[in-house]
Amino acid sequence: MRRGGRAERGSAHLKVLAGLVGALLTALLISTAFFRWHLTGKGPLLTPRFSFGEFIHDLPHHLGWLAAFVLLSASIIPLRAVQWQRTLSRPVPFKDRYHLVAIGAFAHNALPGKLGDVIRSFLMSRSQTIPFVRALGSVAVCKLLEFCALILLASLSLLGPVGDALDQFRRPLRIAALACLGVVAAVVLLAHFAAPLGTWIHRRHHTPRMELFLKEVAEGLGTARSFRGMATALVFSFPPVIANALAYGAGLAGMGLRGGLYAGAVVLGAIALGQATPGLPVGMGVYYFVTSWMARRFGATPEEAAAYATLTHLSTLLTQIAVGGVSVWLKRLGFRELIRGSKRARAEVRHVSDEVEATA
Repeated sequence: MRRGGRAERGSAHLKVLAGLVGALLTALLISTAFFRWHLTGKGPLLTPRFSFGEFIHDLPHHLGWLAAFVLLSASIIPLRAVQWQRTLSRPVPFKDRYHLVAIGAFAHNALPGKLGDVIRSFLMSRSQTIPFVRALGSVAVCKLLEFCALILLASLSLLGPVGDALDQFRRPLRIAALACLGVVAAVVLLAHFAAPLGTWIHRRHHTPRMELFLKEVAEGLGTARSFRGMATALVFSFPPVIANALAYGAGLAGMGLRGGLYAGAVVLGAIALGQATPGLPVGMGVYYFVTSWMARRFGATPEEAAAYATLTHLSTLLTQIAVGGVSVWLKRLGFRELIRGSKRARAEVRHVSDEVEATA
């Protein structure tokens, strides 16, 4: 008991330490949008990039492109609901899919842990009697194909009028494309061989639960067993990505930057790659750093770049909470019930993880 208690306390201390380090790194990265850091030891450590009084005064001038950004961001939820049906194992009414995607977006932005996709999978399993692992697998395929669509769209942006300004991103995009192909190949192999592997493990180790788990994984990734199914799902993955890329491009174009509309996909790709870095709990910090740096790279003033990062972040957050909040209200889900659902979803994920570790 004493060893267990010490282990739990040690784990809690590590979590607190990781949280503090993450908070400090987040604050540091966010500050780069508003301040210049001077680490040479000469002069002040940091200086403002612009006058904050003028920054606040000029914010209303961005309302034009911000309105387009909000509308395009809101459209992502119904477009993802349409996409989701392409990876589900059986038909689910659009209305139900829409509400689950919207509730997931609400939970992702309003609850800690960023478990929106896990929660929508959990609610799908409860409302449509689809096994949780199967629902989660269908969402995983959606996210993977969205990433593939984003990399393809960003690569095509290099052929546009700002291709010279984007030249430095050719190598990272090439690496991302290769990584995307590798992950797709792994998913296709898992979709084909998860069920036979489960049967083999059951015969050798007598683990029926592991066999069931792998069969549900294979069903959840069922779209990947067919080239036609994957191709169709990929086509339906482009609309939400295009809407999101156009939203970021509209912001750059609204500030009068040359070819800004074409650069939105590259900005979105840089955000996705930055926030996907493993072991770094600094998603918001990476967002501010990447969006402000890229806006300056395309010719925005430091003040415009900071406004671009701030307004796109806050409007995305508020739009997803507002649209998702309507679905939460229509489905009569209380905040406590969502938190309980979040805890149950985490428990489901831990249970799945324990099953895999026990078999390994």
